Amino acid sequence: MPEIQAIVETAIYVDDLGGAAAFYRDVLGLVPSPGANERHVFFPVGDRMLLVFNPRETRRGDTLPAHGTTGAGHFALGIRGEDLDAWRTRLGDCGVAIEQEVEWPRGGKSLYFRDPAGNSVELITPGVWRDPPAW
Repeated sequence: MPEIQAIVETAIYVDDLGGAAAFYRDVLGLVPSPGANERHVFFPVGDRMLLVFNPRETRRGDTLPAHGTTGAGHFALGIRGEDLDAWRTRLGDCGVAIEQEVEWPRGGKSLYFRDPAGNSVELITPGVWRDPPAW
């Protein structure tokens, strides 16, 4: 059987695309790719993509097969271990409440917080899933 090599895209759905775009740009420092519109805004993250969709638009299926979800989603963004304290400070300075901090049994740590749409965002250090770390 051929093997899946990587997750290429992670998608979340938000009702306020402009607010979400501002959050990911201004708080997390991600730079949106050209082509944002009322349907989506995409952010390169390393060699992968974070896709932020307006579910009212994606459910229409005008461009691609209809898709979307309701309720909060979850995804994790990898950070360097030595940057954890700086991220904790950055989030606090931006008024973003950290919901939970976790130190994982295999190594690595996570900070959990919410974006404006209620999605659970995790900043995660190397060592949680792979040894040696993947980034």
